[in-house]
Amino acid sequence: MTDVFAGRLMSSPVESVSPSTPVREAAKRMLDNEIGSVVVTDESGDLQGILTTTDFVRITAADHSATDATVADYMTTDVVTATANDPITDVADTMIEHGFHHLPICDEAEGVIGMLTTTDLTEYLSHFEPPQLA
Repeated sequence: MTDVFAGRLMSSPVESVSPSTPVREAAKRMLDNEIGSVVVTDESGDLQGILTTTDFVRITAADHSATDATVADYMTTDVVTATANDPITDVADTMIEHGFHHLPICDEAEGVIGMLTTTDLTEYLSHFEPPQLA
């Protein structure tokens, strides 16, 4: 599995929003697209943060009304990323270490090019057949 790279398993294209996007709109886009996160980018497409379903759990648990809230109010800004050339074993270790379910895949020139999720990893592993020993 060390020869399988994040770019092979990532989902692409990635749904993105701006920091000024209303939280309700971001939630609707996530539901409409059946995804668990959106990346937050600025006008230039540079990664500013990520908003996940876990963030919505925090909003609800804190009993906050998100009526007028924007994505900037709740997004995670200290985003850990990977590259398309990172082995999935390394990416999976990073996700476990941080407790992440979503990890943006970035390219230096293009910015965010994909998203690797625990669902992507599980789907791959469900089809993975180890080599047969003789």
